Amino acid sequence: MSARLNLFGNQLAGKFVQQLSAAGKVITDSTLPAATQELVKIRASQINGCGFCTDMHTKEATHAGETATRLHLVAAWREATVFTDAERAALELAEEGTRIADAAGGVPDEVWANAAKHYDEEQLAALVALIAIINAFNRANVIVQQPAGSYQPGQFG
Repeated sequence: MSARLNLFGNQLAGKFVQQLSAAGKVITDSTLPAATQELVKIRASQINGCGFCTDMHTKEATHAGETATRLHLVAAWREATVFTDAERAALELAEEGTRIADAAGGVPDEVWANAAKHYDEEQLAALVALIAIINAFNRANVIVQQPAGSYQPGQFG
């Protein structure tokens, strides 16, 4: 299987990916916990059906020391007992932010208030930006049918 368009070989697509990656560095350098960042990226990628990003972020999380149990339960986080209240709030915000078209009015106030109980303003800004960026990456990869399974941790630096 090959992608419809080479996002890394096409000049315009390459610039787009480079800019999104640079924006992602701002989030990586924030005070939002790295484990939370990976959990959010995984959950949004699962919802969007992005195999490439799900592969990438589960492997990156594993490489960073995340447990298999927690990774296997991301899709069922509501019933799982292995996530902190803060992680659960981030996962809920990620779901609502990813499924924005499914609910008139966008992210409910209760979801935002719950996240705000666990994260300061900088971390909330990082969560919002992270959800936006991973959704952009997901959509690009799904549109071009980017193959999944061969990602190696650290592959993109």
